[in-house]
Amino acid sequence: MLTNSATVVAIFIASRSAEPMVSVPSVQAVAGRGIVGDRKFRDPLNAKKDTPEREITLIESEAIEAVNRDYPLRLEPIETRRNLLTRGVALNHLVGRELMVGSVRLRGLMLCEPCKHVENLTRPGVMRALIHRGGLRAQILNDGVISVGDSIRSAD
Repeated sequence: MLTNSATVVAIFIASRSAEPMVSVPSVQAVAGRGIVGDRKFRDPLNAKKDTPEREITLIESEAIEAVNRDYPLRLEPIETRRNLLTRGVALNHLVGRELMVGSVRLRGLMLCEPCKHVENLTRPGVMRALIHRGGLRAQILNDGVISVGDSIRSAD
């Protein structure tokens, strides 16, 4: 599930929905709200978006490599619209489990299956290629900074 060298390889955010993601070296994670500066950061007064599975998303670099091997797409990690690009961790096995990303505790809530929105922003075939390897939706359990290079380990 987690290797000793599991790490954050890249971090991506977008300030608004459908805007291009940008790569950043670190982000401020806020429990119950999401990532500061990201399109899914929640206003506590906006009950419509008051769902923990929107707080942070992760995807395996190995999954993107597999997509590029198995499909003629040439998908770049930033195009997946996930926040954290990881290496060395099987994210599908972390549903219902807690993990530490640097000093930030996350709870894996559900698989982050691809949606038509991602395909509309990229190219046909992306949705099919990412089925069951689209990453993990997680809840942020404590405030802190997540940086590229942070280790990922089990919190259980």
